[in-house]
Amino acid sequence: MSGTVSPSPRTRPRTVLISGASIAGPALAHWLHRYGFAVTVVERAPELRTGGYKVDIRGAAVEVAERMGILEDIQRASTDMRTGAYVNDDGKRIATLPADIFGARVGRDDEIMRGDLARILYERTRADVEYVFGDSITSLTEGPDDRHAGRQGHAGHDPDDADGTDGVEVTFEHGAPRRFDLVVGADGLHSNVRRLAFGPEEQFARHLGAYISAFSLPNELGLDREELYHAVPGKLISVYSSAGDPAAKGLLVFRSPRLAYDHRKPAQQLALLQAAFKGVGVSPSEGWTMVPRLLEAAREADDFYFDGLQLIEMDRWSRGRVVLLGDAAHCASPASGQGTGMALVGAYVLAGALGAAGRGPEEAFDRYEKEMRGYVAVNHALAAKFAKEMTAGSRRQIRFRHLMMRILPHMPWKNLVAKKIAEDVQRGANAITLQDHPAPGTVTGRAPAAGCPTYAA
Repeated sequence: MSGTVSPSPRTRPRTVLISGASIAGPALAHWLHRYGFAVTVVERAPELRTGGYKVDIRGAAVEVAERMGILEDIQRASTDMRTGAYVNDDGKRIATLPADIFGARVGRDDEIMRGDLARILYERTRADVEYVFGDSITSLTEGPDDRHAGRQGHAGHDPDDADGTDGVEVTFEHGAPRRFDLVVGADGLHSNVRRLAFGPEEQFARHLGAYISAFSLPNELGLDREELYHAVPGKLISVYSSAGDPAAKGLLVFRSPRLAYDHRKPAQQLALLQAAFKGVGVSPSEGWTMVPRLLEAAREADDFYFDGLQLIEMDRWSRGRVVLLGDAAHCASPASGQGTGMALVGAYVLAGALGAAGRGPEEAFDRYEKEMRGYVAVNHALAAKFAKEMTAGSRRQIRFRHLMMRILPHMPWKNLVAKKIAEDVQRGANAITLQDHPAPGTVTGRAPAAGCPTYAA
C-alpha cells in the first residue's frame, strides 16, 4: 500500500513462547509485551487455574508489583488475615497472635490467594498476549529455519541475521507446530520444558524431608480471617479462612523420606496422605479431632494439591534459546514462603535483561542469572531450615512451642520477638537489589513503541 513503511527486521518484535499460565508466566508476559515482544502463553489446563493456597508478597516482590501497576489490585484482594492460633486436641485455642507474626509480614507486605493473583495477572495481559489453554509442548528443536537454509553459506545461518532464521521449532500435543525466537519454561516444579531441554527432574530435585497437601472445605468451624494450627510429632495441621471466601482451606504437612507416586494421579497422593495421618484425631488423645474430617474433605475437594517440599537446584537456567523461570528454574518449596515473590521478581529481571540486550539471548540470560543467583541461594537455605521447623519432632517440642506462644502477648519485649521471628523471612524477601531497567512503553499492535528497546535475533 502506498505510504506504508514496513518495520525493519531489527525493530520487529521478537516472538516468545511461555509455557505456564500461573504466576511467573503471565508476569513475564506483562513485561515482555511492554518491551515490544510478541508473546504466546501455552497452558496444559483447559482454563485458568484459580485454586491454591494463600501466598505472600514481600520485600522486593512488593516493589515489582508496584512497578507492574498491580499492587493496589493485590491489596484489594488481600486475605486480610487477622489472627493465628494454636489449638489443642479438642480444638480449643491455647495461644493466639496477630496473623502478621505467623506470616512474618512487615510494612507493605501482603498476602493473597494464589488464584486471585493468577486472575489479576491474566486480566492484565489477556488483551495483549496470546493464551492457548488445553495444550502442552511435546518437543523443542533449536536451529536455523529450514526455509532459509543455504541463504547464508553452507549452514544457512548468519549470526548477525535478524531475519528470524534462528529460533526454536515447537511441537504441541494438539496444536500445529510453530516457531519462536525464544521459549520460556515457567511451568512449575514439575516443568515439562525443563525435562525436554535439560533432562529428567530427578537430576535437579532435592527433597527436604516432608510433604504438603492443601484443599478447600466447608467453613464448618466458622472461621473469620483466622488460621488455626495443630501439631503432633512429625505433622502439622492447619485450617484457615480468608476475606471474601465462604469456604475454608485445609493444610496438612508430614515428615517423610521421598515417596514414589505419580504427580498427575491424585488417587495415589490421597492414599499417601491417608496413610500418613492414619489414626490422628480418632480420639482426643490422638490429636485434633478435626483431622479425620480434613482427610474426608481432601477426598472430596476439586482443588486437591499434594507435593513434596523440594528444591530445584541447577547450574544453569538456560540452554540456547530456552530459559527457565520461577519454580521451573529454582523452586524453593512452600517452606520458604517466597515462591510467588521469586516468580514476580524473576519475571521482572528476565524481561529487563531481554529488553536491554543488544544481540542474541546469551547476554540477556547471563544478566538474568547474575542478578538472581544470590537471591535464590538465600531463599533455598531458608527453605531447608523452615522445612525442618514446620513439623516438631516430639510432644515436648510442641508443648514448649505452645508455652512460648501463650506467654508472648504478655511480655514487654513481644515486639522484639516478633521482629526476630520475621528476620529470616525478610532477609530472604529483600536479598536482591532491583535494577532500574529502561522504562518500556506500552505496545499496541505488532510494532514496539518508539524508543522501546528491542531484542535482535
